[in-house]
Amino acid sequence: MAERRAFLSLLGSLVGSAWIALWIWGRSPYGRYLSHQQLGELGAGSVLLPITFYLTAWTLMTVAMMLPTAVPLLEIFRRLTAARKDRSQLLALVISGYLAVWLAFGIAAHTADWFLHEIVEHSPWLEERAWLIGAATLILAGAFQFSRLKYRCLEKCRAPLSFVTEYWRGRHEQRNALSLGIHHGIFCVGCCWALMLLMFGVGVGNVAWMLGLGAVMAAEKNFPWGRKLSAPVGVALLGWGGVILITKV
Repeated sequence: MAERRAFLSLLGSLVGSAWIALWIWGRSPYGRYLSHQQLGELGAGSVLLPITFYLTAWTLMTVAMMLPTAVPLLEIFRRLTAARKDRSQLLALVISGYLAVWLAFGIAAHTADWFLHEIVEHSPWLEERAWLIGAATLILAGAFQFSRLKYRCLEKCRAPLSFVTEYWRGRHEQRNALSLGIHHGIFCVGCCWALMLLMFGVGVGNVAWMLGLGAVMAAEKNFPWGRKLSAPVGVALLGWGGVILITKV
């Protein structure tokens, strides 16, 4: 029991530190750079600084929003390896693999976002109708809430015990622990990627949106009634995107 409290306290401290760091960053002179539109303005002639800002913000956001949704799986794995001397290292590898997948998704999403902005800048017609991108993102996120891929990945994430027994072999322990984290990250991205794309419309470090989306994704994955939340969220996003189209056209 004491070890469980220590584990939850440590994990809570890690997540809480990420939230606090983003909150402080958002109120600092550099807070405007949490919005992805501003990243290109950093370090004229150099991509190193913008990339550093973005990867730092995205990693903090992932720890703050997504790591709490993986607590049931991490708790099961902690109990399973409680008797091992290397249990802390193995748990760290699971977390590292999980966050690495989200980081890879963030890099891919930001690269696609950069190309999209390049297209907009070279298209006067699209530049005048930039709201189309926001509406399309909302409609895409809403439609994905009803997809078979969404539910398949969500069901995997909602069964952490079967997930651990499927991917934890107990042999080649370090490799298996990292693989477990990576596979869980892949399914987590599979069910949540469309909602995470909404962060590109409001800024990577928008704390209010992070709280809302993080709560939705945590409920979908971990509460008994969570699966029933997907459809109403999808309808709301589709409706929001539709309203933008109707009012702007």
